[in-house]
Amino acid sequence: MQKCPGITLLALVIASGVATWIFTFIITKTIKIVIDEDGDASWILRFIFTILGYTTVFVPCYVLIYLSRRHNLHTLSGCQWMLLRLILTGHTYEIVPESENDNLPERASKHEAKSLYQKALSLFQCCVGLQVSYLVWGILQEKIMTSDYNDGETVEKFTDSQFLVFVNRILAFMFSGVYLLFTTQNVHRTPLYKYSFCSVSNTLSSWCQYEALKFVSFPTQVLAKSAKVIPVMLMGKLVSRAQYKNYEYATAVLISVGMTAFLLGSGETKKGNSVTTVSGAVLLCGYLLFDSFTANWQSALFKEHKPSSVQMMCGVNLMSCLFTSASLIQQGGFFYSISFAARHPVFIVDCLLTAISSALGQLCIFATISNFGPVVFTIIMTVRQGLSILLSCLLYHHELSYMGGLGVFIVFLAIFLRLYYAQQHKKRKIDLSENSTSKV
Repeated sequence: MQKCPGITLLALVIASGVATWIFTFIITKTIKIVIDEDGDASWILRFIFTILGYTTVFVPCYVLIYLSRRHNLHTLSGCQWMLLRLILTGHTYEIVPESENDNLPERASKHEAKSLYQKALSLFQCCVGLQVSYLVWGILQEKIMTSDYNDGETVEKFTDSQFLVFVNRILAFMFSGVYLLFTTQNVHRTPLYKYSFCSVSNTLSSWCQYEALKFVSFPTQVLAKSAKVIPVMLMGKLVSRAQYKNYEYATAVLISVGMTAFLLGSGETKKGNSVTTVSGAVLLCGYLLFDSFTANWQSALFKEHKPSSVQMMCGVNLMSCLFTSASLIQQGGFFYSISFAARHPVFIVDCLLTAISSALGQLCIFATISNFGPVVFTIIMTVRQGLSILLSCLLYHHELSYMGGLGVFIVFLAIFLRLYYAQQHKKRKIDLSENSTSKV
């Protein structure tokens, strides 16, 4: 790799990509022949096919990163190595400007110096943005996945949820990319390949969420989501070695208990829903695992490399586009979805509206995680589940039992206690810092 490092590297990456593609194609065809795709455990096959599709991107990227680091190719001069530097270092500069590095602590201190009013206003804006965008997204998503599309001759439903994920991600990538082009940002210093981990976990959590509805009822799935704050905190200890206070654990348990009581007391579930099965339980556990990893990995990237919310949004969605497109191409999802859109033009409008609301929701997600952390974000999203059902009770006159009312009280009591103890802990920390300074 000494004489022509660029050509040799490109040849090895292409060779590894082609070999991986052929291998996964053979494995996929073999599995389809041996195992029935319409069986009760067919979700396992779909999960394997999705992972195989992602592998066709992961393997050549691993070869690229490994060889580049081993031979220090990203440190070479020339425009041809700019993309490689972006992948491995997060920027295209051969030498990072010192002035930008010096500004980072100042910006961090300004961020910490925000008044309580500014933080409260920022948190309120994040809450409203998350509630509105995901309420609209949920309505449109349900319409696409459950409504019949009629072209005058045939009536059919759209079934490929991964294509919807791809459309959402590519539009969010375009929005964030355009925004970055026309605004001044910090020097981007997050290696692009690091976005791939939370990108994969994010797409897989969405996949598990959709698949779980085939085995469990919707209230059961919401019930599992309401307890998400606990696995997020546990994953935080594994990913970023986060330390939580006793009151944080206690209030997390209270929130989960309150949400459980509220959801159980919000009325009977609809008849005809699928009963809970082992497959459904496994998929719900997979959703909780992947989703909790996503929030904590993004939080770790914010702390280590300090990207802006829009930079994080752009990087994660870029990786998601690569992974989902590879899987869709391998499974024929593009051909099915494009032909469906050609038969039903209304479907195109629904997809675009869904993508816009998803992009706005993602921006609110990254802003919330960046400013307040993954646990606060999870609390907001957890409360959203209860508020949506409470709104349904008010609009459609569903009865709310005493247990449901008690659940609402417990949730908001837990949130109040969490904020109160957090403020008290911060106040004690400031007092100790001032006392130590005065002694010196």
